[in-house]
Amino acid sequence: MRKIVYGFLIVCALSGCSQKEYIDDAEDDAPLIADVKIPRTVFNSTKKNQALNKEEMKRSIQTYLDSDEKLERASEPFEDNIYDGEKLSKSESKKLNRINKLIKENDESFSQYISNNTLPEGYQEESERISRYITASNEYIHELNKMIDKVSDGDFSKLNMGSLIEKNGVVNGKEQKKIEAFLDKENIQTIAFGRE
Repeated sequence: MRKIVYGFLIVCALSGCSQKEYIDDAEDDAPLIADVKIPRTVFNSTKKNQALNKEEMKRSIQTYLDSDEKLERASEPFEDNIYDGEKLSKSESKKLNRINKLIKENDESFSQYISNNTLPEGYQEESERISRYITASNEYIHELNKMIDKVSDGDFSKLNMGSLIEKNGVVNGKEQKKIEAFLDKENIQTIAFGRE
């Protein structure tokens, strides 16, 4: 959810809105880059052509969502510094690249897992919804970061607002509510969406 808030704040900042007070409050809660611990593992499965049971799917969804949330939290201090116009050191950039690589690995592995196996009744559509939402959310933040870099460098010519607007069709409160309703119905415990 914080990704969406940051995305909205950046779009507002680009269009001239003033959100300084809110951004300052968010910075007070953010951990320092030196304190960031990168998760060692993300969702990963090599299963193919298997019929998965509900308990395994619940664990898989939980692992995927929890991994995404932990990676999002780990990336926040870096994003805060970038949004503040600060340059990252070489080691900080390396750490952020590692986080971004794990985010992509987490998304791709879960997407392949639900595509390559037979899911329990009622899980296919909802697992695909979760995968689309989280992947689009991560891509949205990645594209915003690239846009900020271009704007910081004074290059307004290559801004692609259309791509961000397209992802906004997937990453919205309505979709999140559907996901959370499914998580509640199936009693899937996760730290994602502030549910800890």
